[in-house]
Parts: sequence; C-alpha cells; structure tokens
Amino acid sequence: MSGTSLDGIDAVLVDLIQPKPLQIAQYYLPFDDTLKNNLLALHMPAHNELHQAQIIGNQLARMYAAAVVPLLVQAKSSNTEVRAIGCHGQTIRHRPEHGYSLQIGNAALLAELTGVTVVSDFRSRDIAAGGQGAPLVPAFHDHVLRHPDIHRVIVNIGGISNLTDMAPDKPTTGFDCGPGNLLMDAWCMQHQGKPYDNDGAWAASGKVLPALLERMLTESYFDLPPPKSSGRDLFNVTWLHNKLQGDEAAANVQATLMELTCRSIALAIQKHCHGADEIYLCGGGAHNQTLRNRLAELLPGSNVATTNILGVDGDYLEAIAFAWLAQQALHGKPANLPQVTGAKHPCILGAVYRNH
Repeated sequence: MSGTSLDGIDAVLVDLIQPKPLQIAQYYLPFDDTLKNNLLALHMPAHNELHQAQIIGNQLARMYAAAVVPLLVQAKSSNTEVRAIGCHGQTIRHRPEHGYSLQIGNAALLAELTGVTVVSDFRSRDIAAGGQGAPLVPAFHDHVLRHPDIHRVIVNIGGISNLTDMAPDKPTTGFDCGPGNLLMDAWCMQHQGKPYDNDGAWAASGKVLPALLERMLTESYFDLPPPKSSGRDLFNVTWLHNKLQGDEAAANVQATLMELTCRSIALAIQKHCHGADEIYLCGGGAHNQTLRNRLAELLPGSNVATTNILGVDGDYLEAIAFAWLAQQALHGKPANLPQVTGAKHPCILGAVYRNH
C-alpha cells in the first residue's frame, strides 16, 4: 500500500487462512523527495503528463518489487509460497464524479518482476457500478473488527481521514471525513523542512485561528451526505493558500490545520455515528499524540484508542486490507459495500495479472 500521504510503501505478508489475518512480516520502503515531488506533480495537468505517469508507474512497480524481497527474507519464505500480491498502486487522480479513479504502478511489470500473481485496480469496478470507488477498507473492517454488541468506529488517519461505522445490528457504513495528515505535512515541510510534525509538537506550540478554521470548515465537502470520498484533487496546498490571508504565523496555521483534521473527524462521528462506544485509530496520524488527545477531548463520550489494542497493527492495517481484497478477487467474491461507496450493487473488485 502507498497512500495519499506519499511517504512510502507499506508491505505486509499475511496469512488469511484463519478468520483473523495473521501478520507474518512487514516492511516499509520510504519514497525519496524526488519521487514524492514527481507524484505530487502528476496530481495536476502538466506537459507530457501521460508519458511521465507511465515512467513513474514503472518506477513504482520496481519499488513495490523491491519491498517484496526483504519482506520474504524476514519471513524466511519464497515467492512460490505467496498466492498473490494485492497492490493498490499510487493514486494520482480521484474523480469519481467523472467516472474514474487513477492509480499507477504497472501491475503487469510487478507480476513479471516478482513471479507472483498481482491483483490491482480495485476501484474501477465500483465506480463503473455508480459508486465512489472509495473508501474500500470498511469492508475489511467489517470482516475483522466488528463486535456483535459494541458500537465501534474505526478512523484511518492517512493523507485523508476516513471512518468506518459498525453499530450492532446495523449495516456497516463509512466515508472520507476530509484532510488527515496531508495539509499538516505539506505545511510542515514548507516551513520546518520536515516531512511531518512529530507528535504534533509544532502544532501544540501555536494557537488555533478561529476565523481561519471557520473559512476551512465552510468547504462544501464537509456538508455533503455520505457516500462521499475525497483526495488531493480537492484538499491540497492551493486549497490551503486560498483560505489564508497571508499574515498568519506559521505555527498558528499548523495548529489550525490539526484542529481542522480533528474537528472534521469529530463532527462526522457526532453526525453519522450516534452512540459510538469505542473509537479506534489507525494510519500515520494515530502516532500523533497531540492529535489523539484533541480527538479524545472532542469525543468525551467514547473511548479513543488505536487498533493495535484489537490485535491489528494500525500502521499496516490498510496494507492487510488490500491483501484481503486480493483474496476476495481470486475467490470471485464481492468486496465493496454499496452502502459505503454508493455503488448500485456488490462487485468483485480488481484486475488480475496471473503468474500461476
């Protein structure tokens, strides 16, 4: 999995024979600044972008393959023991309103390099059926984290934040809440020269700017009813600069961006997940202690923790989910939740590049 944060590749080897996935090994391969900047550039129209997308897609495939090698070494396994690789690819455009979501990564090349069957392109079939193609992970949450008697909400805080609502005796629902880490990370890089604000320390040194927060929260996306999904096509540096007046202290902007992330998550839970007992965080944002503390303040009626407590590594939960989605595809089983994505019907997701 390489997500909206554009920080790197999460690779995980998973045994899916048992009802609860067994995480055998994991490996993280970071993106360098050049690749990250090239991927960011592909989010906007530019000269020769089709050629660049294909070249960078090949580069990503080689990196995905490079992540597989140490993963298998760590597990003392070989590629012949692996049934399939579920590879999400790197999203460079997410425009379901125009009928597409584009992930690059050249799955055919990945299959050739690894000698393993690859399942990719998980979003297109759902979009073809009238859905958003996102979020897809709630189906996995429903499979492994649902409790028969406890109302749980899973919040993934990556570049974009999304939630899964699992109330007892009700269908699982979910949607993208809004920006997670991506705006905070971009602002931190611009003003601190660091890829992220460690533990939210810089944000904690500033003060929330109420007027700026209000301008951000007037974004119409926050008022849209689910199903809905978003990405860098909406929430990006240009969006942020359009909200600024120009005289704000950088630390105060960072504090306000963190408040935006926390407030948009909390408002989504309060509006759409009535009576939630437990809230579990995963993704990179779950490591931000300042963010976690603020969410707990905004949601005093719920216990806020990380998915690690439930036995699922929050850093690799999304990668595990795409292993499961790949398994569903190979077994010919639907893997989308129409009530989450808005699709007209359940769909078998993914294109398969077979090696065996």
